[in-house]
Amino acid sequence: MGTKGQVIRCKAAVAWEAGKPLTIEEVEVAPPKAHEVRIKIVATGVCHSDLTFLNEGKDRARTFPMILGHEGAGIVESIGPGVTKCSPGDKVIPLFLSQCGECEPCLRPDTNLCNKNWGFGIQGVMRDGTSRISCKGKEVRQFMSVASFSEYTVVPDISVTKIQEDAPLENVCLLACGVSTGYGAALNSAKVRPGSTCAVFGLGAVGLATVMGCKAAGASRIIAVDVNKDKFPKAKVFGATDFVNPKDHDKPIEQVLAEMTNGGVDFSLECVGKAGVMSSALESCCTAWGTCVIVGYTETQELSVSPMHFLLGRTLKGTYFGGWKSVESVPRLVSDYMNKKLLLDEFVTHTLPLEKVNEAFDLMTSGKSIRTVIKMAE
Repeated sequence: MGTKGQVIRCKAAVAWEAGKPLTIEEVEVAPPKAHEVRIKIVATGVCHSDLTFLNEGKDRARTFPMILGHEGAGIVESIGPGVTKCSPGDKVIPLFLSQCGECEPCLRPDTNLCNKNWGFGIQGVMRDGTSRISCKGKEVRQFMSVASFSEYTVVPDISVTKIQEDAPLENVCLLACGVSTGYGAALNSAKVRPGSTCAVFGLGAVGLATVMGCKAAGASRIIAVDVNKDKFPKAKVFGATDFVNPKDHDKPIEQVLAEMTNGGVDFSLECVGKAGVMSSALESCCTAWGTCVIVGYTETQELSVSPMHFLLGRTLKGTYFGGWKSVESVPRLVSDYMNKKLLLDEFVTHTLPLEKVNEAFDLMTSGKSIRTVIKMAE
């Protein structure tokens, strides 16, 4: 692309401190080092985890400045020494969850939690302990080693996957996090069975993708639970059959669901990230065989659970990126979308330029959007 080996100056949305709006800055993106890939980001979804990380930074030891964003898609600009799985010009999706194919978790079929880049991603750095992005003479951390709120970024080669050339990047970027997470939570983590009854708590993008996964697994009844009734028509598009607003009842939601299902649902999936909702989700599933999967993300809240919830047969488990082995699974999900086996377009309610990223957060928190996609300047 004519920029190989050079520092690229471009725009990025920078978080200078926790809990504060992002500002658009000119940043410098260094060339990739060994086993790294520099990507021109074309589009990126705005995920609730970005906002959660930003806001919870006030209560936890976050390092700022930082560039958020982890739901991007783009084109390889250049590669560092040793990179063999992609080439300049390839369409790719950078991944917040790596897949090295060598560590013990990667070699196990029952987990997707590659540990080779985990600690570095949490710190927002590459494997040498530094970031490839700087602004005003300061190193800028890269959220989950991705930083897709930048027009260019550098990621480890074990955290990028090549996708088919005809895939629209402004849609498939959603498979980098939210849609894959919810869809896989139902299929891979809960292992929803045909004919079963499910309850999905929270109808953001992850929750709607979870509804879609329950439908794909053959659930006969999918109860969508949300305090925003305006999301119910969208949930119906993805396969929900029943709709419950906890505000419409004067009893706990778990009791409402138990009465609706003769004792509780077979599978409950929490997609909000609040401990109170997690407790309700667990208590809403059937005592003897019900499975509850925690999909929502929080690091500051604690869940207190009585052992009696489990002694008679309930199961409580969590999921990360929907249980998908990231590098090998995401291209298959892209293919499924291209072959009309899963929905993506229906998640996108707003498309904005990078300069309006804070507006995207406002749309999310006000419940007016499902997914906003940030399209970078051509």
